Amino acid sequence: MAATVTTEQWNTARTALADQTERFAGLVESCRPDTMCTADWSMADMLAHVVSLAWIYAYLADPEYPPLPVEGFHDYITEITVDTVADFNDVILRQFTERDPVVLLARLRADVGHLLASCADRDPEETVPWLGGARVPLAGLCAHLVNELLIHGHDLAVATGRRWPLPGRDAALFLELFLAGVVRHGYGKLQDGGAPPSDRRIVVEFRNAYIDPIRLMLHRGLVSFAPPDARTDVRIHHDPGTFNLMMFGRVSQVRAVLTGRLRVSGRRPWLLPAFRRKFRTPS
Repeated sequence: MAATVTTEQWNTARTALADQTERFAGLVESCRPDTMCTADWSMADMLAHVVSLAWIYAYLADPEYPPLPVEGFHDYITEITVDTVADFNDVILRQFTERDPVVLLARLRADVGHLLASCADRDPEETVPWLGGARVPLAGLCAHLVNELLIHGHDLAVATGRRWPLPGRDAALFLELFLAGVVRHGYGKLQDGGAPPSDRRIVVEFRNAYIDPIRLMLHRGLVSFAPPDARTDVRIHHDPGTFNLMMFGRVSQVRAVLTGRLRVSGRRPWLLPAFRRKFRTPS
C-alpha cells in the first residue's frame, strides 16, 4: 500500500485550494456570464457546476452544513459511476438554478472557506463517502476541488483567449492525493464498466517532477497499488497539468506526446490503453 499523506502534502493541498479558488474567481470576474465555455455550458453554468461541487464537499466534510438543495441527492451520489457523472451534473444544474456570478462567487468562497475550516485540525487520511460508494480522504477531497478549478479555469481561458497556466505542484495533487487516495481507501462502484476483467496483470508507473513515483496494477478488473516485486509494464513521465487535461478530455494523448509533456515507455507500453479503459475519469 502507498504511503499515507504527509503533513507537507496536507498543507500544500489546503494552500492550493485557497489560492486556486481566488485565482479562479479573478478569472470569472473578468468574463461575461454568457461566454460559452463548452458546447453546452456558459460561464455561468460552469461556475454553478464548480460551486455545486464546493458546496457538496463542504457538506461531506461537515454533515451539519446545509446540503445542496437537490432532491434525491444521496440516492444519486451512491449509484454514480464514471460513465454517469455527466448525468448527475445535469440533474444538479437543473435543480440548482442560481446563475448570478456575484452570488455564485460569494457562495464558492463561503463553501471553500467552510471546507478548509472543517479540515483544519483533522487527519488528512480521514475519509468521507463520495461518488459511487468511493471513500475519499480529506486531502483527496481538497485535491479534487483544486483540479476542478484548474480544469474549468482552463475551459474559460480557452474560450476567452486568455492565459491560464496549470501550476505543476498544484496539478500534481490530483494524482498524488485524490486518485491514489481512492485506490488506497476504496473506489466502490465508481469504475464499474470499462475493460472486462482479465487475468493479465498490467502495472503502470506514473512519474512527474513533484511526487514520488506511483505504481498501480490492474488485475481481474481491480486497480490497486502494485506490490514491490511486480515488474512495471508501462512508465508515464508527465507534466501534471497536461496529464490532467488529457485525463479529462481537453488534450489528446497524441498531442500530449508530441509536445513532449507526456512520455510513455516501459517493456509493454501497448498495454496502456487496456489500463486506461478501466482506470478512467469523466471526459
